[in-house]
Amino acid sequence: MNYEIKQVDKFRFVEEGEGEPLILLHGLFGALSNFEDLIAYFSRYNKVVVPMLPLFDLDILHTTVGGLEKFVHKFIEARNYQHIHLLGNSLGGHVALVHVLKHPERIKSLILAGSSGLFENGMGDTYPKRGDYEYIRKKTELTFYDPAMASKELVDEVYDIVNSRLKVIKIIALAKSAIRNNLGEELNQIKQPTLLVWGNNDTITPPFVGKEFNKLIPNSELHFIDKCGHAPMMETPDEFNVILHKFLTRLNQPAALTR
Repeated sequence: MNYEIKQVDKFRFVEEGEGEPLILLHGLFGALSNFEDLIAYFSRYNKVVVPMLPLFDLDILHTTVGGLEKFVHKFIEARNYQHIHLLGNSLGGHVALVHVLKHPERIKSLILAGSSGLFENGMGDTYPKRGDYEYIRKKTELTFYDPAMASKELVDEVYDIVNSRLKVIKIIALAKSAIRNNLGEELNQIKQPTLLVWGNNDTITPPFVGKEFNKLIPNSELHFIDKCGHAPMMETPDEFNVILHKFLTRLNQPAALTR
């Protein structure tokens, strides 16, 4: 399914449906394709918004988790979204966490899937020589429980990124920024209801990371999905959507019904 990418000022984004905004933030090697099933499902209930994060467009000084958060903040302000359900996968979850800690006022709930911010295994400390397609394919497969999820199209996208010297420098800068920016001591400040959805077979942010987020974020609930890796909204979209739908429905029930 192809979605129209809108351009307003410097922002490129998808916006589908009506209702409370559900803003989706992708990860380091992420793209719009990561969220196709989620957009199709939730655009019936929410205004689903996917900003294209400027992973490779910021100057090197601002190619950080904080730099991406500033971009998200400016985007939200420019679009004047209110009562936002903010969802992030992997690095996108990390950006969402920093945003909620800095600017909680417009955020109604937080949803994290395989988020960094506490601990993550990255692509590894060394990058392959350019042209090592097989290495990239195997690394991409590690994102998923089922290696077949690493389609040729997806592997080609990652391969193109790591074959650009400038993009590799920025990927490494973002990965190092994520490792440095550990939020363990700040998570108890998050007041928003928080949904944590983790793949039981996530090798990048393993299940113990989800449990630690659950322990540190006061008003949080944790759901594990079996036979699922680091991107549950891609690998097990039906199960992911059911969990998220129940969470959002519960938030919108009158208080008397939720007691």
